[in-house]
Formats: sequence, structure tokens, C-alpha cells
Amino acid sequence: MFEEAIFSDGTEKYCSPWEPKIFDKVQLKIRTARSDDLHLILVTRNGDVDMRLDDEDEIFDYYKCVMYLEDTPFEYCYRIEEGNTVKYYDRLGLSDELRWQQAFEVVPGFHTPNWFKGAVSYQIYVDRFYNGNADNDVLTDEYAYAGTHSNGISDWNSYPDNYDVCNFYGGDLEGVRKKFDYLKSLGVEVIYLNPIFVSPSNHKYDIQDYEHVDPHFTIIKEDSGELLDPGDDDNRDATRFQKRVTDPVNLEASNEFFAEFIKEAHERGFRVIMDGVFNHCGSFNKWMDRERIYEGKKSYKPGAYVDINSPYHDYFQFDKGSEWPYNEDYFGWWGHETLPKLNFEGSDKLTNSILDIGVKWVSEPFHADGWRLDVAADLGHSEKYNHEFWRKFRKAVKKANPDAIILAEHYGDAKPWLGGDQWDTIMNYDAFMEPVTFFLTGMEKHSDMYDKNVIGDGKKFEETMKETMAEFLTPSLYCSMNQLSNHDHSRFLTRTNHVTGRVDEKGSRAAEEGVSIPVMKEATLMLLTWPGAPTLYYGDEAGVCGFTDPDNRRTYPWGRENRELIDFHRDMINVHKRLTPLKNGSFMFLKCERDLVSYGRFDDDGAVIVVVNSGDITLNVEIPVWKAGVPMECELKQKMITNEEGYSIFPLEVPVKNGMLKRNITPFEAAIYSVEFNKN
Repeated sequence: MFEEAIFSDGTEKYCSPWEPKIFDKVQLKIRTARSDDLHLILVTRNGDVDMRLDDEDEIFDYYKCVMYLEDTPFEYCYRIEEGNTVKYYDRLGLSDELRWQQAFEVVPGFHTPNWFKGAVSYQIYVDRFYNGNADNDVLTDEYAYAGTHSNGISDWNSYPDNYDVCNFYGGDLEGVRKKFDYLKSLGVEVIYLNPIFVSPSNHKYDIQDYEHVDPHFTIIKEDSGELLDPGDDDNRDATRFQKRVTDPVNLEASNEFFAEFIKEAHERGFRVIMDGVFNHCGSFNKWMDRERIYEGKKSYKPGAYVDINSPYHDYFQFDKGSEWPYNEDYFGWWGHETLPKLNFEGSDKLTNSILDIGVKWVSEPFHADGWRLDVAADLGHSEKYNHEFWRKFRKAVKKANPDAIILAEHYGDAKPWLGGDQWDTIMNYDAFMEPVTFFLTGMEKHSDMYDKNVIGDGKKFEETMKETMAEFLTPSLYCSMNQLSNHDHSRFLTRTNHVTGRVDEKGSRAAEEGVSIPVMKEATLMLLTWPGAPTLYYGDEAGVCGFTDPDNRRTYPWGRENRELIDFHRDMINVHKRLTPLKNGSFMFLKCERDLVSYGRFDDDGAVIVVVNSGDITLNVEIPVWKAGVPMECELKQKMITNEEGYSIFPLEVPVKNGMLKRNITPFEAAIYSVEFNKN
């Protein structure tokens, strides 16, 4: 019990304040078993500090010390001495040796938005959510893009095509607004919008105009001109499209609509996060103007493709010796001519333009609540510049809106960007999406691989999670965006059928066959009990399936929803909100083995216990819940249970004897238990 009792982390209970200011003092604590023969030492880069016994309860002693910070990161570990035994405690737990690479770290002055920690978020791919205004729909043959014409889809319930980039279903921001009541009833607190700026594709990761929201998503006041004839791919002839997306009247009306949209969202209690695509733009972009739709228009300066003397010339990299006008020899991101890479190192003006855009949308009259940053680690041509830019971006955005979230898409180790001076946090693939997917389904997140041997490997899950979670500063971990699905990966529900492949080889219906609702519920329960901001991808709660892009971008099935699954999400979100340890409480694995994962979330007010059986056999388990601070003899309250038979929120009392929770966990069962601590 001695070793199992030792615990500390970077949350408020053990590091107070957990986001200290420069030159602030911080109180550091560590928990041990009750003992009269322990000596606790705080180990720092500048020397050791003795800790004193500060408090005790039924099970534990608590030691503390107070440190005065400077203006640089502060690293520390704990040394525990008991007789001749010496142990060290760091972010990975107990060790026989001092591991500075795993030291706890506090960065004075680093602040992450408290409103995002534990907030229930909802990601919306706007074109596929709900059509609230048919008058702004993209029209068939409105323009040409990537070898095809725009195509307005009349059947909302049809599957996306294999090549879907120019198919439009008509979803818009008015549609999102009309579904505010639904989102509110679900328990959503934050709306994350995929890109909404003027762009020719339905995904809009090829920005045409960073300064305006696409009128196809808002309102079109001036609407005249011609559509393209069949076989005509020259967008100079697409005068209807040009009128819609270049006319200042439409663009200003669109921005005004968005300002009102965010105002209403805020009034309804929602925060709104925008998607920033700053590594590259699109070939349609007014700074490039490869399509020549801005050429000669009095409201616009010539694009870099059109004129060597364009004020935007240095925004892009062109091959030496190439010629104008209409220079096609520019550098595209990953070689894509439709995605010109922005040349930040070559243009201070470009850098300032993007910084201004970052500030604009989090400021009045819009006052968006932050940014999700697309492929953020790719921006620039060198890692050195990349870090320099994000430092500038953070400084500018936080000055305009100190409470804005700066959240980056990132794969792999994000530690170099999470030192307190660049991003607040990341989309949490490594420390949530991938390990949960492997543990429950054995699938890779794109459905490209299936390994039945990793299903139910609780020890591997625990090991992976501990290592990846330790790479975060604690505040960054607690506001990380946790997801089961999103616009880049297969739908989680589809992964439960263990079918590998893509929609072009398997067909859309294969993504729906043999899926497991019980496993989906287990994953959702874990999503809503894990440290961070649980984020639903639109339609996951309604049973939407799909292989990876573009099949994962199916329309929301209004009128065809899995109502029981929606009810489960609504009840589960309610549980999440009512149990306060699930926001900022400490996290600890309790017992992990074959088919079993159990963990605790706890703070000064109480504890939450989560138990998950990933297998098809009933498990007879004993969970050491005392490690999460649960009294040795007490009654836990069952808050949620889900299995093959369905789910229940009926309150049951479950006994704890000698600090152990003994249960028979049925196949594909996940359960949540809680207890409030007696503060007397």
C-alpha cells in the first residue's frame, strides 16, 4: 500500500495555483500513506527543500511546501525517504532514480481559458449539418474547381461521392442557428465550426478570402450573373459566383450576419471556436487569383499569379526564372496547386496580415472565442520560424481577447509548442482518440488497420496513456480537445465493425454494417470522463457512420436519428456536468488488465470511479478505489451504467469494503460511480 498511496499531479489540489503568475508563490503537495517514518523532499534544479506534514485523513498524509517562482519555467520532483529506502515521484509515477525528463513543470504566466476545461464541445461541418436558408445554396455549375463543376445536391440523405470536394448539400450558419435549441438540449457548451471563410470547396480548407465569411453560409443580398456552360471551366465566365463572393455588399452583409450569429450564440450560453487555415490558402485566394476572378475589379489589387508587381507577390514562392503574367510555377503545399503555401519568411507584410486576421475575429464585433489551427506545425518553411510565428500569434490574439483558446491540430509530440508561449493545447489524438480506439476496437483511426490482439489490452492502454499525458503541461491537458471522430478520420461507430478500407473500395453501406452501439456508448462514457474538453463530431450522437474522408462528412440524419443513442449522450453529458471532479479533478488509473480499464477522478469534494469492460465475457473484479480517496467503508452511488442490454441512470448504492469495489462487470459494460467526501 505504501507505494500505491503516493500521488501528486499538477491540478489545483496539489499545485495551487496551477496557473501561477510570474513571481507568484505556489503551494506544492504530495500524498502518501499514513506513516510516522517518512521524510519528503522537493527536488528542484536549484536544490532540495524539506516538506512538512500539513494534513491527514483516514488513509493518507499530505505534505506540502511553498515555493516562490520567478519568470522562468519551474521544474520539480519529489523524493520519498523511508528508512534506507529512497524513491522519486514524477509525472510517470514512482521511480528508483531521478528523471528530470519526467519532472513536473509549472510555467509562470501561462494561462489557459478556464471555460474550456471540461467544456462539452460540438464540431460542425457546416455544409452537412442543416440547411436553414435555401437562397444561399451553392448552385450546380456556379463555378469550376479541381476539374469539376460545383454541384448542388438535392437529396439531403444521399451518401457523399468518392470525390466529394465540390458537392454541396446546403448546410449553413442559419441552419446551425435554427438548431441551437437541439444543441442546448444536448448539453453543448462550445460550438467548433470547420472553416467558414469564402472558399470554393465544401470543406473550406482552401481559403479564398480570410476577411469575410462565405455568403453561401450566411446571406446573399446581391445575386445576379451567369452560371457556367457545360464544359466551360473558365471562372472568368462564372459571373454569378463572382457576384456572390466578391461583391462588397454581399461580403459585408455576410460578416454582419456572422457577428449576429455569435452574439446570439453567446446569449444562448454557447462559446464559438473558428477554424484557422494559415499554413496555406487556396488558388482562388484574392492574394493569388489563379482563377482571375478578381482581375480588373476596382475593389481589389492584382493577385500574385496575375502580376509580377502584385503587392502580394512575396506572399508566395515562385520558381526562379518563371514568367508573368499568369505564373503557374508557385510552391503548393504537398505539391497541390490548389493549395498555395504561404511564404511567411519572405514577407513581413504577410505575417502581419495573418496576425491581423487572427485578432480580427476574436475582437468586436465578432468576438469569437478562439481558434483551432489547421496543420499548425507545418506553417512556415522551418521549425525555428514556426515557433517564432506562433509566439507572435499568441501575443496578438491574447492581447485582443485574453480568454480566447488557441488550439492546434497536431500529430506526434507537441511538447515544443506547449511550453506556455505558443499554443494553449492541441486536438488530443495521441492521449485520447488513438488509445481509446485501439483498446475498444483494435482499429486505426482511419480504419486502415485492424489488430484484434490490441483489443482489451488494458495494460498497454494504461502505459500509452501515462506516457502521452505526461508530455502535456497540466493546464494544456485539461483543455485538450478529446474526440472519438472528426472530419479527418473515420467515424468511431464505423470502427466498431472492424472493417478496414476506404469508401471507394468498400462502398458506403459497408461502414454501417455490423457496428456496435454498446462499444460506441463505452467510448462516449470514456470521452465524457477523461481530462480535457469532450468534443462530439456532429451526428456521432445520432449514429452516423462513415469511413474516412469524404465518407465521414455525411449529412446529419434529421428525422432518421438513433434516438436512444441521442438520449444516452444527453444523459451522459448531464452526468459529466453534475460531477465536479470531471472538470478539473485529478486523474489516476486504478486497475487495468485484460479487457479491463478503471480509473478515478477526484478533488477535495469527492471522487468519480469509472470501470470499463471491453470484452464479451463477464469480469469479476476488485477495484482499489481507495487510491482515488474513496473512504475505506462507504457507499458509492451508481450514476451511469451501459452494456449490451441498454443503459440506466437509475441511482443505486454500491458498497465499498476495505477500500475495494467488488463487481461483476458484464460484457461491454461501462459504469460511473461517485462519492462525496465528508469535509468534517
